[in-house]
Amino acid sequence: MKKLVAAKKALLGATLAGAIVIGGSYGTYSWFTSEVKATGEIINGTLQLNNGEDISTSIVSIDNFAPSQLVWGDWMTLENTGTMDAHLQATLHQQLDKQVSVDTYKLGYVAYKYKVQLDDETLEAAQLAFEELFDGTTNERTFSAPTVKEIAPGVEMIYGFVNVEEKQKTAGNIGEKTVLLGDGAESGHINEFWQLDSDEYIDLSFAIKLDEHAGNEYQGVTYNAELTVKAKHKDDGSEYN
Repeated sequence: MKKLVAAKKALLGATLAGAIVIGGSYGTYSWFTSEVKATGEIINGTLQLNNGEDISTSIVSIDNFAPSQLVWGDWMTLENTGTMDAHLQATLHQQLDKQVSVDTYKLGYVAYKYKVQLDDETLEAAQLAFEELFDGTTNERTFSAPTVKEIAPGVEMIYGFVNVEEKQKTAGNIGEKTVLLGDGAESGHINEFWQLDSDEYIDLSFAIKLDEHAGNEYQGVTYNAELTVKAKHKDDGSEYN
C-alpha cells in the first residue's frame, strides 16, 4: 500500500512539473510593439581672424625721417578664418616719445576688401594713385575724408586720410592719439566696409608723412603706431571683448 501511495505521489509530481514547464513556455510570447528615436547635434561656429595670429608685416618702418618725406607701410592682410561673418572694429594708436603734436604726422590709408586674392600689380597701382593725395614732397593737395567705392565686381576700396572730420578739434593733440578707422557694427559706407564675411579678405596699407613745416622740435622724435582689429559676430547684442 505504501509503495502505491509513493508511486501516485511520484506521478503527481511529474505531472505538475510538466505543467509548470508548459506554463513557462507560454510566458515567452509578447504583444506587437513599435519604437522610434530622434537625435540632435549643435556645432558652434568659430569667430577668428588670421587663425588667431598677429600680423607679421610692419605698419611703417623707416630711419632718418624728415619733414616733407612720405613713407609707405607694408601691406597687411586681414582674413576671416572662422566660419561666421563678422563686424570688425579697427583702431590705430599713434604715440611719440616727445611731447609734440602727433597731428604733424599726416596719416592716410588705402584698403581693399575682396573674395579673390589681388595680384601685386593691383596693389602697387593703388599705392601710386593714393600717393597723389600727398602731392609728392609737399603737403597734400586735398585733405579728403575716407571714401569707399567698388572698383571691380566683388572688390571694394577705401582710401583717404584718417579722422579728417576731426582735424580741427584734434589739432592740439600732444604726444599720442587713438583713431577709429571703422566699426562694422555701425551704419554708413565706411563702417559697412569693415563687415567681413567668412570668405573675405582686407588688404590694408598706411602712408605717413611728416608735415613740411615741422620744426627742430621734431628732431630725433620716434613715432610708433599700433593697429588693433577686434571681431564680433553680427547677432544683436554681441560685444567686442
